[in-house]
Amino acid sequence: MTLNVSRRSLLALGAGLGASTMLGGTAVARAPKLGTQTPYWHRFILGDAEVTVVSDGPLPLGPPKGTFVGIPDEDVRKMLSDNFLNPDNVVLEQNSPIVNTGDKLILFDTGMGTSKAFGPTTGRQQKSMTEAGIKPDDIDAVVLSHAHIDHIGGIVDAGDKPLFPNAQYYIAQSDFDFWTDEGKLGSPLKDFVVHARKNLLPVRDRLVFFKDGQEFLPGVQAMAAPGHTVGHHMFMVTSAGKSFAFLGDLTHHAVLLLEKPLMEFSYDTDPKQAAQSRVKMLTMLAANKTPIMSYHFAWPGYGHVAKTGEGFHYYPEPMQMLL
Repeated sequence: MTLNVSRRSLLALGAGLGASTMLGGTAVARAPKLGTQTPYWHRFILGDAEVTVVSDGPLPLGPPKGTFVGIPDEDVRKMLSDNFLNPDNVVLEQNSPIVNTGDKLILFDTGMGTSKAFGPTTGRQQKSMTEAGIKPDDIDAVVLSHAHIDHIGGIVDAGDKPLFPNAQYYIAQSDFDFWTDEGKLGSPLKDFVVHARKNLLPVRDRLVFFKDGQEFLPGVQAMAAPGHTVGHHMFMVTSAGKSFAFLGDLTHHAVLLLEKPLMEFSYDTDPKQAAQSRVKMLTMLAANKTPIMSYHFAWPGYGHVAKTGEGFHYYPEPMQMLL
């Protein structure tokens, strides 16, 4: 018997077989789920310098009530939800730039370290550095914006051994004196003081105190922005005519404390002074169109601020691709 099969019949048969395979019968092989995350570092060029941003991991603050104050709680929640953010849990990042000038390798702030005061997601700065191919022994300078628990916590390990053995450490003397003061151990600041003493005292002989306006390292200028702490500073980082400002904790949130810069933050030593520093410095940065890096903005925290209405707006910078 001769079977006469047309081209149309073959196409129909193929389609039918494909459909039956998808609907059941013999399964097509599928790739397994990987269950892994991207490395937590990003690299870009600034003039003649190479900048690597490493993360210490997300830092959840919980509900905004009692932390962001000065406007009604329902308004704070609406600001978050209007920007597609969880109104029940404010999550900050911890972005530390490491600047390779060619002569020095400079790390800004060190994360939470061994402390789990804000949960289990922090304390990964050393892991991020390893992912980025940077060895702690190669760090020449550690620059500290202030002495809060989430900025100086990664100076020593669990055994109080310095993690950056070849580095000098730079901080404002007023902040060092305030947060290592043994007399504050009986105050509500106890946990912060204990953590500061644990990390700063083992490297006391390596500490260098900078002053406002001083270029204390090549291409790194200190800029006083007090209020969050008594000696809080931000830094202008410059190479071959290109600059960015590392804000430290000038502003913790890219929505709440930018749209409403006079809103107060409960972790500020002097909330009203911090708000005035925030407005002053953000106004200057916006007017000069200076790129910024914020320690606590969404990863990797690099972009611009622009004046808008009574506050400011943050515009993230597209990530560079190094070729």
